[in-house]
Amino acid sequence: MTRPIESFIRNLPKAELHLHIEGTLEPELMFRLAERNRITLPFASLDEVRAAYQFSDLQSFLDIYYQGMQVLIKEEDFYDLALAYFERAHADRIRHCELFFDPQGHTERGIPFKTVISGLRRAQEEARERLGISSGLILCFLRHLSAESAQATLEEALPYREWLIGVGLDSSESGHPPAKFEAVFARARQEGLIPVAHAGEEGPPAYIWEALDLLRVRRIDHGVRCLEDEGLVKRLAAEKVPLTVCPLSNVKLRVFDTMARHNLKELLHRELCVTVNSDDPAYFGGYLTENFLAVQRALGLSFAEIRQLADNGFSASFLGEREKRELLDEVRHYCAGFPQD
Repeated sequence: MTRPIESFIRNLPKAELHLHIEGTLEPELMFRLAERNRITLPFASLDEVRAAYQFSDLQSFLDIYYQGMQVLIKEEDFYDLALAYFERAHADRIRHCELFFDPQGHTERGIPFKTVISGLRRAQEEARERLGISSGLILCFLRHLSAESAQATLEEALPYREWLIGVGLDSSESGHPPAKFEAVFARARQEGLIPVAHAGEEGPPAYIWEALDLLRVRRIDHGVRCLEDEGLVKRLAAEKVPLTVCPLSNVKLRVFDTMARHNLKELLHRELCVTVNSDDPAYFGGYLTENFLAVQRALGLSFAEIRQLADNGFSASFLGEREKRELLDEVRHYCAGFPQD
């Protein structure tokens, strides 16, 4: 029988701020696009694909993640990919999402930047009109590639500036400090793009400091290792820097051995602006609702704590203040019928 708090979570209005659109490529769609584009996959069946989704660390995931991207060739492929996510988001009661995409993972294969962003943009427009989901695009630089490659990608993106809300930094964290990308982030800020960065997942707390001081980010993606540095925790709390935490991803990639050992509840109780997100849900076993359910069950989160996480998601978004207020009001009205503790 469904517990009241599970029903509460499933229908709670939500925001998602840490979602890699390429990481929503489900095996069924991967096979369909491979057939459409006449690409031979190294997997004989859907079960074989899923069996490959056993990761020992971030790099072992990235290897198969980039392999999956090979089926994305045409504008229609990127449209289909994003629309499939938006359909799931609608079922999860997501009202607003801010999507990461990795153009270098496509342009390095000879796919034009315009093809990628045009397909994503079409899906965004349909999601707003048909599903009532607002969204924004954040261009991520692949940190295992050079700073020069990031600069070239930014220049290629600028003709589509009005379709972007920000820039981010993802891929292999270890050995690739944020400092490497200080110049390209400065250029992006000059263009009015909001900076965010992955830091403090596999990398040390020092990477979070660099992201704040050198890249001047407005959000830290992941950031779970901040608790290793008390001064950093105090700064994040004082400056209200949001952390876009991805619980199922953290367990799948061995950042935490089990969900019961995840530090999300401690982060929340340290008065940090923690949000819950799904990262690469096709690979990590769950979309946004599953992430909320997993942390609630493992950590015993209360109705009030779940509501705080939902409020944080909208407050930490890059929406305008009016839109934020409207969505926070949705949460408030919804929560009125449930326990407040």
